[in-house]
Amino acid sequence: MDATPARSAPQGATAGRAVWSRDFALFFAARAVARLGDTMLPVALAAGLLQHGYGAGAVGLAMAATAAAFAGLVVFGGVLADRFSTRRLMIGADLVRLGTQALAAALFFSGHVVLWQICAIGFVNGVAGAVFQPGVASTVPRLSSDVQGANGAIRVAESAAQLAGPAVAGLLVGFASPGGVFAAHATTYALSALCLLLLRLPPPAPGSRAVSGRGSRAFRADLVQGWREFCARRWLWSVIAVWCVYMIAVWGPTVPLVAAEVVQEHGARAYGLVNSALGAGTVVGGLLALRLRPRRMLRAGAIALVGFAAFPASVGAGLDVPVMAAGAAVAGAGMSFWGVMWATSVQTQVPPDVLNRIHAYDVAGSLAMMPVGQALAGPAASALGADHVLLVAGATSFAVCAALLLIPAVRGLVRVDTRTAPTAGTATGTATGTPGPARTAAAAEPSRTRER
Repeated sequence: MDATPARSAPQGATAGRAVWSRDFALFFAARAVARLGDTMLPVALAAGLLQHGYGAGAVGLAMAATAAAFAGLVVFGGVLADRFSTRRLMIGADLVRLGTQALAAALFFSGHVVLWQICAIGFVNGVAGAVFQPGVASTVPRLSSDVQGANGAIRVAESAAQLAGPAVAGLLVGFASPGGVFAAHATTYALSALCLLLLRLPPPAPGSRAVSGRGSRAFRADLVQGWREFCARRWLWSVIAVWCVYMIAVWGPTVPLVAAEVVQEHGARAYGLVNSALGAGTVVGGLLALRLRPRRMLRAGAIALVGFAAFPASVGAGLDVPVMAAGAAVAGAGMSFWGVMWATSVQTQVPPDVLNRIHAYDVAGSLAMMPVGQALAGPAASALGADHVLLVAGATSFAVCAALLLIPAVRGLVRVDTRTAPTAGTATGTATGTPGPARTAAAAEPSRTRER
């Protein structure tokens, strides 16, 4: 792995001070508690709908309503986040989801559960998520000068919440009811909104709120500008293009087929163990991302991502449960480390005035092919066998990582805080596709002005 030059060592020594502050702690808490609630939701939906006579297809439809709304509208959320106060948009989105989940809790408590109503609630949640998510990208660099450390800390918290969420939901279903899980989920959004309400963001960098004006034409112009900025960065769109293949051939089929194979061959407890190992691995990957400071972040992340192949390959090969759990842990660590490297690269390499829009294109592109991969998993398993599809997914994971490393713009991208000075042609990244330093002024200089 490409080590950080000696000149960057002092940054690691002061990472704690650079990351942790009152405002970042509030944002950290908001992300952790919201993630805890989100990981409780699948358990609540499955248990609640099954108890009221619906099947697995209904559970999938309810989840798909949220995913479709989010994936279809997140790009527009990016434009809104670049035009208005991201903190207010996120608070508003949390309050909307507080209302929808409270309504869902009331429906399940009353026993009056109609599928279309649950799907409508899920759709509104997806719209709120599409408004919320783009602002996350620009909030992190405004709260911490150590962007990688901040992303690593948030990843650890979200991973720990992902481990705890299903267990907490299971206890609530057992001792209360699915309605109790929805009520707890609504509470997590209330706590997230409260943390964001108490948060005081430094002002955005000069010019980062520049927009094209008002009205539908200006909105379309901002949308087009975001797309042009996205296409101008070769390392960015190259990764998303490769990631589409990854979603279709690796991640999409791995999630459903691993669940089916492990449960059928070893039982639900074994699947729970494997899933917990995957979550524990993501925590480890986040902790490693807090410590390691590679100079070429995407190169290091792609090398770490090789470890994900161990997950589908170990299940496809029919290995013992402890080996599958170990493979899942390695996969989680690799995926988590890559996630921090990628998020940090986007947040530090992209100018703040288009960061939310580009992040929205990033999220939309990353998620677009996942349903395709999931939909093709069943027919592929019927034709080839689930074990063979998982072995192919493991091999494809290697190929995807190799493809990332073969792209010069990806493997050669240098982290912002190790550059001595921008050179001609790289100051904005629009000429060569390799953006130059984009650290926000708010992260580098304190200010008495606060966004409220």
